Amino acid sequence: MTDEDPQTHRPGERATDRSAVAQLLGRTPAGAFTVVVRRPNGAPAVIENHPVLDDGRPMPTRYWLVDKELREAVSRLEAAGGVKRAAREVPTQAVEKAHQTYAAERDALVPKGHAGPVPTGGVGGTRRGIKCLHAHLAWYLAGGSDAVGRWTADQLGTDRARFTVSAAPGRRETPVAVVDCGTNSTRLLVVDGDGTVLDRQMEITRLGERVDATRTLSRTAIARTLSVVRGYRESMDERGVHRRRAVATSAVRDAHNAEEFMEGVARIVGVRPETLSGAEEGRLSFLGATMHLPEGKEGEGPILVADIGGGSTELSVGPSSARGSRGIDGVATCSLDIGCVRVSERYLRADPPPPSDVAAARHAVGSQLAAARSALPALAPGGLFIGLAGTVSTLACLAHGITAYDRTRVHHAVLHQDEVEDWLTALAAEDSRTRLRRPGMVAGREDVIVGGLVVLAEIMAVFGRHECLVSEDDILDGLALELLAPA
Repeated sequence: MTDEDPQTHRPGERATDRSAVAQLLGRTPAGAFTVVVRRPNGAPAVIENHPVLDDGRPMPTRYWLVDKELREAVSRLEAAGGVKRAAREVPTQAVEKAHQTYAAERDALVPKGHAGPVPTGGVGGTRRGIKCLHAHLAWYLAGGSDAVGRWTADQLGTDRARFTVSAAPGRRETPVAVVDCGTNSTRLLVVDGDGTVLDRQMEITRLGERVDATRTLSRTAIARTLSVVRGYRESMDERGVHRRRAVATSAVRDAHNAEEFMEGVARIVGVRPETLSGAEEGRLSFLGATMHLPEGKEGEGPILVADIGGGSTELSVGPSSARGSRGIDGVATCSLDIGCVRVSERYLRADPPPPSDVAAARHAVGSQLAAARSALPALAPGGLFIGLAGTVSTLACLAHGITAYDRTRVHHAVLHQDEVEDWLTALAAEDSRTRLRRPGMVAGREDVIVGGLVVLAEIMAVFGRHECLVSEDDILDGLALELLAPA
């Protein structure tokens, strides 16, 4: 393996990499390769081999583990029966899928017109089953969707996020992912190196159920949320995610047993969730919401963004000049404990709630918003107001007749103040089962949407906003943008 393609390395790096790899292997490489995974100090950890060696022989192992410490650790694992354990614990279909994907990607690199022998088999040249954990770990560290490689990394306590993956010529930078464990829903966003969305998922998990009253995350709520997070981890591995970030918000801030949940997420995702403050939530929500505003929607003066979550609502005010910026300086925020779940559990316990309870909820929410308005920068009349999160998105579906969620129709839809008031009145008069039968209602939101609409209606009343621009770009997009930003 000789490193012959100058485009695969930065200037002045070819000889250094060739020498370093030869030293790590204890022999001169016999074919072309590219360093695709590095230690934080820049040392090669995994190389990607050309499928044909210099002498014409086929090279079935596309990814080769060259890091000495990892090679020795894997060898010890194999000596302790690791291959047999992996064969028992990793589903057979996942192993077969890994071999098929690996072989297809490698074989596609064989030069057109090549007349000699070609590589065969899957990971490490194996047609089926598991033979070499080194090869599986190498591919996994390079961003591959390899369940055996992930199993090996877990056994060794190796976090691939601690390594640097180099994108080969013609290949995009490996994707990044964000998991948001909110009070009402748990969400995933995966984007590639240029910010293109590869995967976006949401499940209502109600992590913050009764947290307002008990200050405790229930074991049932923890279990159902972690179950969803496990599915998200599989999706991340399928996409070859390398860098990832997990965050937790209002419910976790308020719960005295949050550590149990945080440790569970860390074991699954591989990174410990960050507990965002209300101010951080607000700034990141503003960043995400203003990334891709349609032309002509900047409005006059500062922009108001409201992220109506399950446990809290974050209000952010920032200049229209911040639109699309990676920075969030100059954005003022205020976090209030008036999310859709919390308002519902405090004031709207009957199903349906009597008008007196709705009025009490509006009065309590309006009082908090009036205090927030005094603390935030002044807003010009008629300025742009952007609403985020499930309450706003669901209302957009109801108001615009969107019976099956369609992001292209919901994103940047407009809700008028009189529509919000009319829907609040209509939904508050129905029980949750009747609401759920409405086309466009999301299952799991029918019992808290009235609480969310109380917050939305009061924001528009207190801040004098006659229109709400719905945005499906939100805190997740802001977090992903930060992950992609240069250090």
